[in-house]
Amino acid sequence: MGRRESSQKMAYSSYREFLQALEKAGELKRISSPLATELEITELADREMKAPHGGKALLVEAPTIGGKPSPFPLAINALGSRQRMAMALGTESIEAAASELGALMQAKPPQSFRDAINLLGSALELRHARPKIVSRGACQEIVQRFDQPPPASGPDPTLLDLPILKCWPGDAGRFITLPCVVTKDPDTGARNVGMYRMQVFDPQTTGMHWQLHKVAARHGKRYYETGARMPVSVFLGGDPVFTFCATAPLPDGLDEFLLAGYLRKKSVELVKCLTNDLEVPADADFVLEGYIDPKEPLRTEGPFGDHTGYYSLADQYPAFHLTAITRRRDAVYPATIVGIPPMEDFYIGTASVQLFLPVLKMNFPELVDLALPAEGVFHNLVFASIRKTYPMQAFKIMHGLWGMGQMMFTKYIIVVDEDVDVHNTSEVLFRLCATTDPQRDVIFTKGPADVLDHATAEFAIGTKMGLDATRKLPGEGFKREWPPLIKMDPAVKQKIDRLLPRRP
Repeated sequence: MGRRESSQKMAYSSYREFLQALEKAGELKRISSPLATELEITELADREMKAPHGGKALLVEAPTIGGKPSPFPLAINALGSRQRMAMALGTESIEAAASELGALMQAKPPQSFRDAINLLGSALELRHARPKIVSRGACQEIVQRFDQPPPASGPDPTLLDLPILKCWPGDAGRFITLPCVVTKDPDTGARNVGMYRMQVFDPQTTGMHWQLHKVAARHGKRYYETGARMPVSVFLGGDPVFTFCATAPLPDGLDEFLLAGYLRKKSVELVKCLTNDLEVPADADFVLEGYIDPKEPLRTEGPFGDHTGYYSLADQYPAFHLTAITRRRDAVYPATIVGIPPMEDFYIGTASVQLFLPVLKMNFPELVDLALPAEGVFHNLVFASIRKTYPMQAFKIMHGLWGMGQMMFTKYIIVVDEDVDVHNTSEVLFRLCATTDPQRDVIFTKGPADVLDHATAEFAIGTKMGLDATRKLPGEGFKREWPPLIKMDPAVKQKIDRLLPRRP
């Protein structure tokens, strides 16, 4: 497309433009045959996501709903590889973006974690202004308001016309799986953009599955306390960096659009919604405007085949009422599926860890690297490598990580020495088995648990286990001699490399 030079980082002006860039890079497959939004697209996408390195992005050009064609194409697995995640963030690699952010933050070393968070906000603002309001946007080219009579040409599509997936056989219905949900703190006005699945109840109503510990749930709690109607807007598509930022583990109060502007090297242009007092990206593909009424009873939402690999069971959540649907003329519906890993969300989560690793390192200077293996479905399992210089340092890191935002949900943390590649699960498990004594090197504690964790005895409360797989020091009660790890002489390795080059 000639849209960007390799050395020039630019923003995508639409989700369709991102898909065109993927296709040019050989990262997208077009599916022209009709595919049902009921289960069939999930089966195809699941196979692709489990292909080596995440397979390809899929553009389903003729999705069907109940056997009838949808007017909109559907894209899935668009962020499901390291390369596609880097392209979405407009960078050569996630590591390059993380290094750039780390360099900005090193200008003024923080004295505490609060300082680090404040510095993160300042660093993001160094490059680009805050989001700016514009008068018009492509996301409002087509408008369907539910508080007005339909136009003479007939009603525009409702939720029932969007190619919203029924992902798995046990799902309670169709679920919007990549919604960017915009809310504001009624006391401070601070905005939050989160991602919470939305079950479609009828043409104008969905569930809003914001969990107990999420920022939007905190915003909602204040509205429930006052009884005032809560404005909510949901957008889909636009620059893919928005989707990433909606899932990023930003501290409460730090605007996701600020992070998006930093990553895309351009301020996010926002338009005012037509039926509530919120703002959404001007280049979004779809916008669902509406509200939540605290005076209404909660509604049964779920089951849903979740990222845990199991169904999350039915529970009570607020209902989201639509007052308008606006969209681009050339809108593409973005979707994802979750389930038994690896899935697309593994690559999104890995990118978050890599990007914010410099922030963690500022608070934990001994931290070398961090990984969330796919088998841990985000936060169930964390591998951390450290430069160990004093006794019990591994346990200090465990407690520190459990106190960091969504890391509070982590069930298992394994800490290894700096020479271990935490992205190589086999290597970590080898060190775990070879360097630990279970009674001495394991610690248990209690804390908050993911509400989706079906294994805990109590809802949202669970046990955590830390395993110290580092080399043991005399100060840790180890009185024997620690043996060296087997390693070949470097000169011999080089000679054999010349005779027999390594396999790629």
